[in-house]
Amino acid sequence: MIPLEPNVGIAGSEPVALQTLADRVGILSEYVDQSGKEVRVTSDETRVALLAAMGFDASTDILARSSLEDFERRERDQILPPVRVARHGPEANVVRARVPEGWTGPVGFELGLSTGKEEVQRRGRIQPDDDGFLTLSLAVSPEPGYHTVRVRLHHGSQHPEGSQLLVVTPHACVSPAQLTSERRAFGITANLYAVRGAGDWGIGDFGDLGKLIDWGSEIGATFVGVNPLHAIRNLGHDISPYSPVSRLYKNPIYLNITAIPELAECEEARTLIASDDFEARLAVLRAANDVRYDGVMRLKRRVLDLLYNTFVTRTLVAGGERALMFAEYLELQGSSLLDFATFLAIEEHLRRELGDAAPGWWRDWPEGLRDSKSGEVRAFQQSNATEIDFHRWLQFELDQQLAVLAAVARGRGMRIGVYQDLAVGSSPSGSDAWSCGNLLASGASIGAPPDMYAANGQNWGLPPLNPILLRRSRYEYWIALIRSAFRHSGALRIDHILGLFRQFWIPDGMHASRGAYVKFPVGDLLGILALESHLAHAIVVGEDLGTVPPEVSPTLKGWGVLSSKVLFFERGEWGSFNPAMSYEALSLTTADTHDMATLSGFWRARDIELNQAVGLISAGEADVALSERDSDRRLLVERLAAEGLLPAAVAPENEADLRGAVHDFLCRTPAALVGLAYDDIVGELDPVNIPGVGGDKYPSWTRRNGLRVEDLRSDPAVARSLGKCRDIRNDG
Repeated sequence: MIPLEPNVGIAGSEPVALQTLADRVGILSEYVDQSGKEVRVTSDETRVALLAAMGFDASTDILARSSLEDFERRERDQILPPVRVARHGPEANVVRARVPEGWTGPVGFELGLSTGKEEVQRRGRIQPDDDGFLTLSLAVSPEPGYHTVRVRLHHGSQHPEGSQLLVVTPHACVSPAQLTSERRAFGITANLYAVRGAGDWGIGDFGDLGKLIDWGSEIGATFVGVNPLHAIRNLGHDISPYSPVSRLYKNPIYLNITAIPELAECEEARTLIASDDFEARLAVLRAANDVRYDGVMRLKRRVLDLLYNTFVTRTLVAGGERALMFAEYLELQGSSLLDFATFLAIEEHLRRELGDAAPGWWRDWPEGLRDSKSGEVRAFQQSNATEIDFHRWLQFELDQQLAVLAAVARGRGMRIGVYQDLAVGSSPSGSDAWSCGNLLASGASIGAPPDMYAANGQNWGLPPLNPILLRRSRYEYWIALIRSAFRHSGALRIDHILGLFRQFWIPDGMHASRGAYVKFPVGDLLGILALESHLAHAIVVGEDLGTVPPEVSPTLKGWGVLSSKVLFFERGEWGSFNPAMSYEALSLTTADTHDMATLSGFWRARDIELNQAVGLISAGEADVALSERDSDRRLLVERLAAEGLLPAAVAPENEADLRGAVHDFLCRTPAALVGLAYDDIVGELDPVNIPGVGGDKYPSWTRRNGLRVEDLRSDPAVARSLGKCRDIRNDG
C-alpha cells in the first residue's frame, strides 16, 4: 500500500481541493482582526481540522478531492434543496427544481404546496434553463408559516421526486411599537438566581420573579428580563447559565415549590418542609451571601420527589384538567423532551451506581449509552420510565409556572412581560450534544479571536452547530430552540447574535489564535427568527457588542432586531460619553452587562481591584487602570451635567443619586427599550461574573443581592436609583 501524502497538493502546488472544499462549506480564508489593520490568514492545518469537525476527511489531497466530489454530487443530485427560507411575497412563490444530468428537451412536472390543511397542485411541461433548472410558480401564494413543497418530474420512463420545507417569513420581527404602543419603555433586567426574597430557598426562583413583576408593574416597567433559565447541573463549578446542559429546557432549581398544586395534597411533603432539620438547612441557605446550587437543589429535590409521587398517584389517576394539560405538553414536546429526560435519568443512574467514579461526560458512559438512538438507550427508557417521567414532569411544571407569570405580567399592564435570554451554545457534555448527534460539531469549540481584551483569544469550550447539517436537517433544531426560548416571553435577548452571521471555531488541541471564522446561513436563521417572533408576538434583541463586521448592523436592522447599546461602550473622542440623542432608536439600552462591573463597582473601581486579585492584571496595570478610571468618572459626570441631569459637573454625595442620574440618561435616549439592571437599582458592588476566570479564583454566578425584593418599595436608595424613569411613558 502506498502511504497517503499529507495535504500538500501535487508537486508542491497549493492544495486546491482543500481550499475549495473549505470555501464551499463556509470556512473563511482570512479575516481582519480587531485593529482593523492586520489580516489573519487561515492555515491549511486549521482547514483540515475544521473540515473534520464538520464531517469531511480532507487530511490528504486525495481525500480532500473525494470529499469535495461527494459534497458536490450530493448537491447536484437534489431536485429540491431540503429547505428554503423566503420573505412573504413574490420571492416565496418561485420554486427552482434541478433536473437530473443528461436530460434534454421539455420536462413534465407536478408541483404541490401543502399548507398543513390541504395540498394545492399544478402540472405542466417546461424547458430547463441552461443551468439545468426549472423555474416554477406555485399555484397559490403561501402565507407566512411552514409549508411543504413537492415536485415530481417526468422524462420518459423516469419520474424522480423531491420535497422541501418552505419557510415563508414576515419582513421583520415584531417591533416594540406593536407590543407597547409607546415610543419608549423601560424594564428591569435581573439575574434571577441572585434575587433575594423573604421566603426564598437560597436562590431567586419563580416565586421571587413574581414579586419582581408586581413591583415592576407598580413603577411603570414594561418588562422584567432574566438571565438564561436553561438547564444546568447545579453542581460544583458547573453552574454558568451560559454553558447549559440544554438550551431547549429549563432549570428546575427555579421552581417555586409552594406554587406546585400537589403540595396542598401531599401531607408528607408539608411535614418534611416544616421539620426542624429541613428548616435549619433552609435557614443556612437563605442566610448565605452566595447561591449554593447543590444544597438548594438537594432540598428542593427531596420535596419534588414527594410531589411527583402525588402527581402520579392522585392527579393523573383523577384525570382532570391538569392531567390533560400534562399529556398535551408531552405530545407537544415529543422526542426532544424524552431525549432530555433520558439523559438526566442516565446521569443519575450512573451516579447512584458508581458514586464519585461516575463519568462526568457522556462520551465516557458505557458504549451502548453514548448514542441516544441506540437499542441500549431504548431498553433503559423502558426499564426506567418512572425516573424519566419525573424529569418530564419537572419541565411541565416549569412551563406551567412561567405561563402563569407571563399572564400575571400582562394582567398588571406589562405589555412585554417576561423577557428571556438565549445563550450562544450548550455544554459539550450536555444533553443537546448527546441527543443531536453530529449536529453539534465535535473536534472544535466556539470562541473569539485575539483582541485588545484577550491577546491570546478566547476558547469558550462550547461545541458549534454544524451549518451544513443544520441546513440538511431543515433547521429543525434552530426552530425548536427559538420556539422554546420564545415560549411565554414578550421579548428574547440572543447572546452573541453575531454567531448567526459567522462563528470563530477553534480546533481541539490548537491555540485560540489559530482558529478561523465559519459562515452561517444568516438570512435563513433570521428569517425563521422573524417568523417565530410573530408566532410568539415577541420582540427580539440581539447582543451585538464587540467587533462588528459592517454588514451586521444594517442586516439586523432590516430584520427588525433591536441592537444592544451599553453606556460604557458608547464613547467618542478621547473617551467622552456620547450624547443621549446619539443612541440608536431600534435598541435596548443599558448601563452595563452581566460581564461588566455594576455601576457602583465601576464608580468605586471594585472591578479593577478584583481583576488584580484574580491575576488578570498586574499591580502596575492596576495603577494605570485606576488613573484611567479617574478620567472615566470625570467624563461620566460631565456628560450627565451636559444633559441637565446633574446641577454641575460634580459627583453627587449620595451614590444612589449618581445611579439615578445614569438611569435618567438612559431613559432620555431615543432607545425603544431601556433596561435598568436590578443590581444597579439596589446598589450591588461586586459583579456576578468575571469573564475568563475559573470558579477557584472568583465565584461567578453565585453572588446574591443584599436587599430583599420585598424591601424595594421602602428603601430610599432604591427610589433615588430609579430617578425619573417611571415617567418615561409620559415624556416622549
